[in-house]
Amino acid sequence: MSALLPAFAGVLLLAVLLSSLANRTILSTAALFLVAGFVLGNGVLGVMPIAPDDEIVGTLAELALFAVLFTDGMRVGWTELREAWKLPGRALGWGLPLTLVITAVGAHYLVGLGWIESLLIGAILSPTDPVFAAALVGNEKVPPRLRRLLNVESGVNDGLALPFVMVFLAVAAGSHNLHLGELALELAVGVLIGVAVPWLAIKLERTRWFSASTAYEPLNALAIGLLVLALGKATHGNLFLAAFCAGITVATFGERQRESFEHFGELIAELFKLGALLVFGALISPALLGSVGWVGWVFAILALVVARPVAIWVSFLGSGLGVREQAATAWFGPKGFASVVYGLIVLGSGIVAAQQVFQLVAVTIVASILLHSSTDILVARWFDDEREVPAWYGAARRLRGHVRRSNES
Repeated sequence: MSALLPAFAGVLLLAVLLSSLANRTILSTAALFLVAGFVLGNGVLGVMPIAPDDEIVGTLAELALFAVLFTDGMRVGWTELREAWKLPGRALGWGLPLTLVITAVGAHYLVGLGWIESLLIGAILSPTDPVFAAALVGNEKVPPRLRRLLNVESGVNDGLALPFVMVFLAVAAGSHNLHLGELALELAVGVLIGVAVPWLAIKLERTRWFSASTAYEPLNALAIGLLVLALGKATHGNLFLAAFCAGITVATFGERQRESFEHFGELIAELFKLGALLVFGALISPALLGSVGWVGWVFAILALVVARPVAIWVSFLGSGLGVREQAATAWFGPKGFASVVYGLIVLGSGIVAAQQVFQLVAVTIVASILLHSSTDILVARWFDDEREVPAWYGAARRLRGHVRRSNES
């Protein structure tokens, strides 16, 4: 682990130096950290000898997902969420289970896994992650309802997929007790903590006995997030739902806290995200990429270009969503930290197919990061009104005007 910090610092400096270029091109910071981890990991240079069962792997992935969901939740409030729930409801109510089933069918018939293991892979790969579509979600020229749809869907589906993962994992392990009551309790406790802690903290700060100074104001939301994380861990509540609900609650009741924390929080989430990507890349070796064979890679591509698009197309029939918006939603179903965390849970579960499941999940996430994080800027430009008119159009119009004036004279 002594090599991890200097490696992260070096890659981070390179990413900062290339960040301006990355914002204008398909160069992706996420892909840079993934590739750097791959090169520095055991499979190539061996500078960062990280194993899947190392504690830092699961911890970093969990913290990264928590930080990302907390900051994502701050982008919407309960009022906005309630008013705009129609489209995310379709994506979650129809799109998530359809994606799960279609992915499972591919794993069963293409790879040859049993139905339970196939459904387990479908559950792991059904959540989406807006991190690798940052240019789309953060671009104000993209229709607000599309940005809100992707943001809300990705924030909620991580927690909704978890019960399916745990149930299918329990069945694959031969357990007759699926602990459905415990799973429901974890979800409920996560929501309760995510709503109650920020609400109480904001109410306390508004009393006459407490008041945050300007210098400490950005730390207010950070303290709330840390307390939600600590209580979630202590009570075994669903951390991901707790994080997203906490962000939404801060946005709803603490506009000042949200504004002061927004930039600071995004930087924290970015650091965790990039660190998790570096570690995850170090787990991906040439041997792992080759062991899945061509069938595994075909499955990974189909999981991205067939499962999600088909599910979204069915989900939004008759919704009134425009063709461009629907196409962007269908394409941007990237796999990220939730899938990484769930894949690591399966890897440490000891089930017979654990290694094969993890390998298929890993190559799908690799393909998703490389494809989605490299095309987000291109799709975002698709919604840029100025770019809807070809660059040659203005020159051609001026040329026609010049010819017309010449003829008249």
